[in-house]
Amino acid sequence: MESSIDITRHINAPVERVWRIITDIDNAADVLDGIVRIERLGGDGYEVGTRWRETRRMMGREASEEMWVTEVEPPRRTVIGAEHGTVRYETEFELADSDGGTAVTMRFSATMPERRGLRKLADKAMVRLGTSITRKAMEKDLDSIARAAERAT
Repeated sequence: MESSIDITRHINAPVERVWRIITDIDNAADVLDGIVRIERLGGDGYEVGTRWRETRRMMGREASEEMWVTEVEPPRRTVIGAEHGTVRYETEFELADSDGGTAVTMRFSATMPERRGLRKLADKAMVRLGTSITRKAMEKDLDSIARAAERAT
């Protein structure tokens, strides 16, 4: 079963500036309101294989996930992977010149094994709840990225 969310946001800043903010792992907790802390686990800078542990406050509790860069096409596209149990996550950022600024498309997808019976019904209910929570977190992240990029103008 797969679930995905796409959000596009216009940011009044050049692609290169937005790219620097999105790929600055070490300062992400200072920029993204939803992140409590970042712990770099491997890699220098931002390249395929760079790993970190990201802790966010979600629904009043802290949750940590190990994440890693799986694809990089500077300054236009990057994909970040994560896993939690049998669920695989991908977050993709795609940047394009748009109206004197940058159009940022953020895509989040979750892939989980197909289940049967009551487990399948429970998974569908969790996907609906998770989609709502994830969409809000994505919108919050894009607001934070826009604020940081536009402030630097």
